[in-house]
Amino acid sequence: MNKILVVDDEKGVCHSFKKILGRQGFDVVTANDGLEGIDKAEKEQPDLIVMDVSMPRMDGLETLQRLKSLHPDITVIMMTAHSTSDRAITAMKLGAYDYLTKPFDNAQMIQLIEKAIMDRHISTPVSFDDGDDDTGDRIVGRSPAMLGIFKTIGQISDSDVTVLLQGETGTGKELIARAIYHHSSRVHKPFLPVNCAAIPENLLESELFGHEKGAFTGADTRKIGKFEQCNTGTMFLDEIGDMPLAIQAKWLRVLQDGSFQRIGGKEEIHTDVRIIAATNQKLERLRDDGKFREDLYWRLNVVTIMIPPLRDRKDDIEKLVKYFTGKFNRELGKNILGASPELTGEFNQYNWPGNVRELQGIVQRGMVMCQKDILSLEDCDWPPHAAGTEGTHDIEQLLTSAAEELLQQGGGNIHKKAVDRFERLLIRKALALTKNNQVLAAKMLGISRNTLRSRIYNK
Repeated sequence: MNKILVVDDEKGVCHSFKKILGRQGFDVVTANDGLEGIDKAEKEQPDLIVMDVSMPRMDGLETLQRLKSLHPDITVIMMTAHSTSDRAITAMKLGAYDYLTKPFDNAQMIQLIEKAIMDRHISTPVSFDDGDDDTGDRIVGRSPAMLGIFKTIGQISDSDVTVLLQGETGTGKELIARAIYHHSSRVHKPFLPVNCAAIPENLLESELFGHEKGAFTGADTRKIGKFEQCNTGTMFLDEIGDMPLAIQAKWLRVLQDGSFQRIGGKEEIHTDVRIIAATNQKLERLRDDGKFREDLYWRLNVVTIMIPPLRDRKDDIEKLVKYFTGKFNRELGKNILGASPELTGEFNQYNWPGNVRELQGIVQRGMVMCQKDILSLEDCDWPPHAAGTEGTHDIEQLLTSAAEELLQQGGGNIHKKAVDRFERLLIRKALALTKNNQVLAAKMLGISRNTLRSRIYNK
């Protein structure tokens, strides 16, 4: 159970958080001022702190500074009133994860808290495949290509050089980025991942560079962007091939001289951010097609790490299965020793279109279903899709068809309809795979059991 520390001088606010978050399956402890909050943080070791900016004895900003000096990796969400939004921006510069502006919607607050806790894995150091220890996040592989990547990480981590990671979806680009960060001199500074493909184009510029109040419809307050928030830290920009050309030009300037302007602003803002960029697309082809700036391409193409697909490093499959088995034994409370020889042999014959991520999902699914101490072909529903001919491409085609069908229907709330439909499908599938075991289904989905229950009963 994740533990949350709420720090607010209003006892009613603390009580409300305890009640609301308790229903979501969180263990909530409270403190009524900054000094008590620092003491509780030391004693309780919370997974997340939610703290008000305005408090007696020691305000939220000073408390945040003290907490960050004592526990650099601690995750803190600040709460602020509209009139103090500038103080919230200062909090972001001091290392806050994000902030909530009062009054806020409970659903919005819960969503942000769940995201913050899920993002905590970013602060977990990434180790290399140098032993049999399978705890924590680890880059697994002893193939020549992976050993070459380990060597490169060691050579470049402690410099500020921009790094470009290229590889297919599911090869582990984020793990490589985190490894570079955790072995760098900026390890105690922010690490912010941004998926350029996951943010709508009209919001991406604001997300990266921020905006001033009144810059566009809905800009009710000033917003600090990721580049400003990540000052002195490291930013992982994923799926950069999907970044619009106009934003590429603004990003190029940040790479060149570390300066930019918020949307609607005139102030020149300077930031010191190390960039690790990643893409599963061929940047050379995008450049030749006029979809990626040539000057940005050459600015990025300083140190490039090519991450091989799993089909080109099959010698690592057995080690990866062992690592994932240990990982999911801990998460699922099981004691499965590994895969059967028949399953291992089938894994070695498969093409792995989804790469390591696909292997991880199959091992996880098999361990949920497994009732013995060895994973079998039946546990993993192998071969995939009965004939073994369908894969990631087929799933993408099905999703594309569903998206086209929704768009043709027209009307409002298309995005919400799509999200709700896919969420229902995921929940039904997870419950079917776990034979309606809500605890295991929630773990498979990466959410709390109470969140799963609320989704089930609200559908």
